[in-house]
Amino acid sequence: MPLYEYKCASCGAEISARQGMRDAPLTLCPKCGQQSLKRKISLSNFSLKGVGCFGKSSSHQPSGACSSCPHNKE
Repeated sequence: MPLYEYKCASCGAEISARQGMRDAPLTLCPKCGQQSLKRKISLSNFSLKGVGCFGKSSSHQPSGACSSCPHNKE
């Protein structure tokens, strides 16, 4: 489940909540009780692990089709 961050426009409180991607955004601030929570845009901590080429093709292309791939550098 993704972790979403919110900031209250009324009191400035910042909270985070684990919610499903289809869940409605939170609006009620737990600190001041106002309906003024806004979801923040923040960086994801999603990252791909390992080496290889990630792009249009799902397979590694040693022929040089992926110029940024470390496997093509000799």
